[in-house]
Amino acid sequence: MSAPKKTNACRVLDALGISYELRAYEFDEQDLSAETVARKVGLPPESVFKTLCVRADDQAIVLAVLPGDQVLDLKALARAAHKKSVEPVALKELVGLTGYVRGGVTALACKKPYPVYLDETAQLFDVISISAGQRGLQIFLHPDDYCRATQATYAPLARPKD
Repeated sequence: MSAPKKTNACRVLDALGISYELRAYEFDEQDLSAETVARKVGLPPESVFKTLCVRADDQAIVLAVLPGDQVLDLKALARAAHKKSVEPVALKELVGLTGYVRGGVTALACKKPYPVYLDETAQLFDVISISAGQRGLQIFLHPDDYCRATQATYAPLARPKD
């Protein structure tokens, strides 16, 4: 398998001098779950982070980045973002807002520089995995480097799946 092609997300990290590893995997259109991605890239699901796009009550767009084995606590994100409430955006709006398709959303090189909130559990890991901006490609990097690249704020955002 040839080396994966660099994405715009990679170029952002390169420009900042941030070291990372690019890991390609076979993806299944029917199963884009972070748990499946974790299995395919050989990391525990709690260190593979997914990026969710939400809209606040004032219409502001916010990105929440949380462990693949957890769900977003909307109230916790609203508190962290100083909003009354937040709701996930409709799937059909995703590409227009972020430039990315479901399963490939990343805060790196997003269409606009939205506020980014990274679940505080990321700090437990030396390496986290995030989407490289396309399905089938993950970036492994240190969580503090990710925060620097996206201006993310650590916050408690996630809760276990029911």
